[in-house]
Amino acid sequence: MNKIDLNGRTAVVTGGAQGFGRAITERFVASGAKVAIWDHDQALAEKTAKEIGNAVSPFKVDFEEWRKVLRINLDGPFICCKAIVPQMLKQKYGRIVNIASIAGKEGNPNAAHYSASKAGLIALTKSLGKELAAHDILVNAVTPAAAKTAIFDQMTQQHIDFMLSKIPKARFVLVEEVAAMVAWLASEDCAFSTGAVFDISGGRATY
Repeated sequence: MNKIDLNGRTAVVTGGAQGFGRAITERFVASGAKVAIWDHDQALAEKTAKEIGNAVSPFKVDFEEWRKVLRINLDGPFICCKAIVPQMLKQKYGRIVNIASIAGKEGNPNAAHYSASKAGLIALTKSLGKELAAHDILVNAVTPAAAKTAIFDQMTQQHIDFMLSKIPKARFVLVEEVAAMVAWLASEDCAFSTGAVFDISGGRATY
């Protein structure tokens, strides 16, 4: 095993109580680092830390806010699709339009959980689009920039100004504009696009 110099460093290893995480913890310690294991299983984290030695400290962590955002933005659409697709298969027709976000394509600073959830929704859209294409069930997503909705009440003016500065059209998208695009995607006129991501970001998107 080659020696990597991590002397004097402190590392955080999430899921460090077992599996890949434990192996990484052991390698870091062998390389001279001190390691904090962050794991939801407190007992196992303590056991692992004791077995590896004094350089390891166990901590129980949960990241409940992360789970809340993922449950709403990714679990929710998946569960809805799971519930409705069987009926669409029976009738051999359907249109599913997922509301993703430009954040899912580019990532927004200070919104990692939101950005990750929307990126996951884009991937879900692409997967379902391929699975259901032969049944005339089309699955697409839209990726709007920010709109002036109630969520703005939770943002600082600095963050709002930052989002606006990224949009070449120099304004926020109107909810009616998003609705118009979704209406087309939900119609029979949309007949050959599936697993696709439709941009409505005022020119912000780079792909």
